[in-house]
Amino acid sequence: MRWLYRITFTLVFIMGLIVQSNAEVYSIQPIGHVIKTAGKVTLDILPQYKDALLGLKDFSHIYVLYWFNRNDSPEKRSILKVHPRGNKENPLTGVFATHSPSRPNLIGLSICKIKSIDGDVITVDDIDAFDGTPIIDIKPYRSSYDCVPGASVPDWVNQAHKGEHRH
Repeated sequence: MRWLYRITFTLVFIMGLIVQSNAEVYSIQPIGHVIKTAGKVTLDILPQYKDALLGLKDFSHIYVLYWFNRNDSPEKRSILKVHPRGNKENPLTGVFATHSPSRPNLIGLSICKIKSIDGDVITVDDIDAFDGTPIIDIKPYRSSYDCVPGASVPDWVNQAHKGEHRH
């Protein structure tokens, strides 16, 4: 009977290794951090990525992808449905249909207007991220590719943004 236990344990152990070895794992390192001081918002890019900013000054806006580091917990990553904007009047919605910081992979996205670029510091109008938030990528906004004429959104989005004006 003891040999049956050992064989079963060995098979379960090996199957566990096979499952773990099939899991895809990716590594993301910050390229900089969001800095908010005295009403000024800057994206401080790490010195080793300064050359990647070449040509960015010719664009008016950028997409900034960042890590919701203050939400990184197994509990927050397991939340799959939320009331958008924390408003219980909005319908329960899957996180992939929202900009909620609670999601399986904690990637945030903001479009920012570039005010200036000085060396490895980008000054922007604003960003929906906390001071110190790690930036994981920057991409230029291209109106000819990134604007989708006739795009539609659910009613709760229009209601939530009524009266708001984008810059």
